[in-house]
Amino acid sequence: MSSKPVVLIAEELSPATVDALGPDFEIRHCNGADRAELLPAIADVDAILVRSATKVDAEAIAAAKQLKVVARAGVGLDNVDVSSATKAGVMVVNAPTSNIVTAAELACGLLVATARNIPQANTALKNGEWKRSKYTGVELSEKTLGVVGLGRIGVLVAQRMSAFGMKIVAYDPYVQPARAAQMGVKLLTLDELLEVSDFITVHLPKTPETLGLIGDDALHKVKPSVRIVNAARGGIVDEEALASALKEGRVAGAGLDVYTKEPCTDSPLFQFDQVVCTPHLGASTDEAQEKAGIAVAKSVRLALAGELVPDAVNVQGGVIAEDVRPGLPLAEKLGRIFTALAGEVAARLDVEVYGEITQHDVKVLELSALKGVFEDVVDETVSYVNAPLFAQERGVEVRLTTSSESPDHRNVVTVRGTLSSGEEVAVSGTLAGPKHLRKIVAIGEHDVDLALADHMVVLRYEDRPGVVGAVGKILGEAGLNIAGMQVSRQDAGGEALVVLTVDDTVPQPVLNEIADEIGATSARSVNLTD
Repeated sequence: MSSKPVVLIAEELSPATVDALGPDFEIRHCNGADRAELLPAIADVDAILVRSATKVDAEAIAAAKQLKVVARAGVGLDNVDVSSATKAGVMVVNAPTSNIVTAAELACGLLVATARNIPQANTALKNGEWKRSKYTGVELSEKTLGVVGLGRIGVLVAQRMSAFGMKIVAYDPYVQPARAAQMGVKLLTLDELLEVSDFITVHLPKTPETLGLIGDDALHKVKPSVRIVNAARGGIVDEEALASALKEGRVAGAGLDVYTKEPCTDSPLFQFDQVVCTPHLGASTDEAQEKAGIAVAKSVRLALAGELVPDAVNVQGGVIAEDVRPGLPLAEKLGRIFTALAGEVAARLDVEVYGEITQHDVKVLELSALKGVFEDVVDETVSYVNAPLFAQERGVEVRLTTSSESPDHRNVVTVRGTLSSGEEVAVSGTLAGPKHLRKIVAIGEHDVDLALADHMVVLRYEDRPGVVGAVGKILGEAGLNIAGMQVSRQDAGGEALVVLTVDDTVPQPVLNEIADEIGATSARSVNLTD
């Protein structure tokens, strides 16, 4: 048995993918498209890397008992059951920016090809036919290009085609007109775009709202000279409606790279000489495949190291600022300490972040704290993916509070919870110095200053002489060494709190003996080892 995490590569990927994974993993291979081969192969792996042929559905995820991450070396996730993965605590990552240049360039190529009939003329000439007049085309210069979807790929297409002298208009309800104007693009309604465009290129995700968006109704509003390109997702342009429009002369031509059902080798659209077709080549360049493989390999490394991955599609939190990243393990450990002190799941949980760090998005610290809260509560593996689900299933209300004001420390994270009895439990921590030393700075209303350790004891009792000595004596007799201690009290003779760091776990009988000896109102052992 290998002690290294196991990564299964289920499809052919760039050699750079394995290089990016490095020597820290056991690499296995299988044919993911072969179901009989995939299911047993995935049973004991920590991560699986796929492209589009492997179906990582609910059955596959259920068969993968150790699976922590599914990595799709590309953009789309049609072949991954993200919902089932989330319920199982499996992170799903892709490479959202790996093919944007490649996809944009293909769309531009299809635009040029449809305008100048390049593939048709090529085929005719190779068949011994010299047909110059038949394949007379149109110029792109001074024509209007309608970009449907002004996302990352749509923007790249707009930039490149403007260099051809085209006037660019766009439809995208999620883009502000001022932002579009900065790019030299005029935003229109979809109907307006359909009416004025000489060329239309689609760059939208496939959703219930976009499916069939360019359908029969839309294709009755376009110029008869229009040429339509779809290199985004099959089904956004209704293929039957497009075939009818081409047959009736309401559309002059089309360039298609994607289809409603793939692979597609037989379509009514293929009978039209003015339709240029390619077999979903949008991401098919050496550069894009290498970028995708390297990107997901890096994500797998992060995921298997227990870190949050910016490209995870089923994890809230977004891109992590470098100033925020060191706080992730602190927040997680504070969550575990909170659970140890509370002894139950809170009815409401507040994650409070104060200080300079709040100039960044700190949503991920809430997620990290939540992961820690449930780490020692549930039998399942808790991850950044399913921690919110555990909270939801248990009816825990979770809130994030932030403020740039932090009078005592540069940055402070507090995990505060209200228990079913109404009692409030809170623990606060900070990072100190250039090495980001993790410290507890408060438990409830008591200020402390103690470095986090794997094994700690927290005691509450009535302040009086001799307590520290009694605690030390019992631990000494049990062969447990005290590494550090902090006593906190607000008033002499009132409630006192002591936090001890010890070299080993304090057994429950020893903890009970201490509690009885000093009359502790609360005695909790905290163990942060994995």
